[in-house]
Amino acid sequence: MKQPSALGERLAHAGRAAGLARVGQAAAAALCPAAVAEAVLRADGAVGVLPFAVMLALCTTVPVAFFATYPLPAALAVTAAELLTLPLATGPSLVGAVPALGLWLPLGLHRWRAAKAAASRRAESARAFEGTLLELTARGERARIARELHDVVAHHISMISVQAETARLTTPGLPPEGAARLLAIGDTARTALTEMRRLLGVLREDADGPEPGRRPQPGRGRLLDLLELVDENRATGGGRVRLIVHGAETPLDDGVALTAYRVVQEALTNARRHAPGAAVDVEVGYAPGQVRLRVRDMGPGLPPGPAAGGGHGLLGMRERVAAVGGSVRAGPAPGGGFVVEAALPAGAGP
Repeated sequence: MKQPSALGERLAHAGRAAGLARVGQAAAAALCPAAVAEAVLRADGAVGVLPFAVMLALCTTVPVAFFATYPLPAALAVTAAELLTLPLATGPSLVGAVPALGLWLPLGLHRWRAAKAAASRRAESARAFEGTLLELTARGERARIARELHDVVAHHISMISVQAETARLTTPGLPPEGAARLLAIGDTARTALTEMRRLLGVLREDADGPEPGRRPQPGRGRLLDLLELVDENRATGGGRVRLIVHGAETPLDDGVALTAYRVVQEALTNARRHAPGAAVDVEVGYAPGQVRLRVRDMGPGLPPGPAAGGGHGLLGMRERVAAVGGSVRAGPAPGGGFVVEAALPAGAGP
């Protein structure tokens, strides 16, 4: 059903007010002569009482004409005038009692309706607030579930893929059938991991909503994403960052494109952390069936210790690359600095 517009509601309200004003004016015009006549008859020629009786008779009827605009003052004026007739010898005006009752009844009804409408609006606001609170709670729960799934399940699926690939390549005397089965296990795990990450990305985006500073997932094989990443690191790192591309751009699977982006992102983060201000070269090389990444900084290299063999970021990078069937190497670069090199399969995209 079509809802009335705000202008239509205002026009309808103005029409009702005008109609009520005409009714009040007509009632006042009819009651005034009757009230005056009643006052004259009750005064019965008493000169001292007659002027007051006529004045009060007018006060009990004339305010009726203004009830539509000033309902409460009109009702109070009529009631006060009617009460003032009690001390007079003529007694209370019977005609004046009619508008007094007539004004208070619609005024009370109007107040009751206004209170009912206000209570209805408060109840509606409370229901809307409860609905919003439930929706936010549900979205927060969905975000928590998505994070837990990613942290737990993705790690185990990645390990399945890595172990299957490692067993296929390192088991001596493995029959061709066994190698094919391990290869199929690895491929299935990588496909499942890619699809799960894609679905969890949609779930978390729907649950968390857009956040300030949170960029969308990089698209398939888009060089623009790497350009933005390089520009961002150049602006925040304080050093020279170059992006060098070799070969014709090759379509990449969504999971491979995302892995390439994350490898470059993690390598730039490491360079900014361990070699602040140092120059960094990001190289992307496209070849038939393969895309190679090389990120080298010109800093002093990683300090000696556990991090030199690969911190949590590098371990996560290796897992991510292995999950899509690629390889990665990270360590000191010839001539100084630190280098991250990765080879990923290409040509799987549409």
